[in-house]
Amino acid sequence: MAVLQEYKCPCCGGAIAFDSTLQKMKCPYCDTEFEMETLKNYDNELKSEQADEMKWKSTAGAEWQEGEAEGLRSYVCKSCGGEIVGDVNTAATSCPFCGNPVVMMDQFSGALKPDYVIPFKLDKKAAKAALNKHYGGKKLLPKVFKDQNHIDEVKGVYVPFWIFDADANANIRYKATRVRAWSDSNYNYTETSFFSVTRGGSIAFERVPVDGSSKMADDLMESIEPFDFSEAVDFQTAYLAGYLADKYDVDAEQSIDRANARIKQSTADVFAATVQGYTSVTPEATSIQLQNGQAKYALYPVWLLNTTWKGQKYTFAMNGQTGKLVGDLPLDKSAYKKWLFGLTGIIGAVVFAVSYLLWLL
Repeated sequence: MAVLQEYKCPCCGGAIAFDSTLQKMKCPYCDTEFEMETLKNYDNELKSEQADEMKWKSTAGAEWQEGEAEGLRSYVCKSCGGEIVGDVNTAATSCPFCGNPVVMMDQFSGALKPDYVIPFKLDKKAAKAALNKHYGGKKLLPKVFKDQNHIDEVKGVYVPFWIFDADANANIRYKATRVRAWSDSNYNYTETSFFSVTRGGSIAFERVPVDGSSKMADDLMESIEPFDFSEAVDFQTAYLAGYLADKYDVDAEQSIDRANARIKQSTADVFAATVQGYTSVTPEATSIQLQNGQAKYALYPVWLLNTTWKGQKYTFAMNGQTGKLVGDLPLDKSAYKKWLFGLTGIIGAVVFAVSYLLWLL
């Protein structure tokens, strides 16, 4: 059986064919002409490209040693199902995710012991001060968010994170263009040149974080990054005293896809930044091979505020190490309507003034 070889135009992706008049390959869509040797080299390059391989070796966490977890208790929220960990001195508490009371269960077990913990640097007093400062100047924020009683609901929680190390070997090919325009007395001219640009190299990634809690919004946790891992210490249960710890329900294996996505995006951004001097640059083929991948388990400090405004729950998070604040803020609709009415009045006055001046002219 004969096998038909189809060549695609590197410029526009259209099928190209041999032009007997030109004795060259020509694309009927963008009229680009190619020498046969050029296409042969290009085809060999495509065949040599390797498919992406994302392989991880997880060494995260260790088994609890005998007696090591005796001072820990797990608590389960009957409302949202969240499971958190505290010490034996935590007599009663409320769920940091939904605010409802939680029920004390048996001794903490059935999970890996964290490898590292970043201790809280900011206490509740500092957290409340930071929140008050953040609320300042936000005239459309409902008064409930500025009320001291609601700020008292801030809770310190150690959030589980899987941290990934890997070496990324990447080969990326881009389709680039360079446009030149000029004119004479009769015509305007535009010349577009097409280029195939390749980049290859290796990047080492250390401690790429992925939170291991399905109850924590991924975008919320990524927004309070970065955490300074230089202040991390080997895990000891003593660091949990006075705080809560979220028990992971997304394991390292389930977090690999997010880690891969973050590494691929970061690699693509770094390589793309090196392709300069072109009018347009479009990634055409990307191959990223990961090596020496490892995953560890760490607890990161987060202050959480959960409150309800007119039937809707709002979660606010603050990095317990750096003080970075994120979260959706509710809108005081009555204040917004007053602001919008005033803005509409100002715009209307301006439009009227401009119209009046134009009428005079």
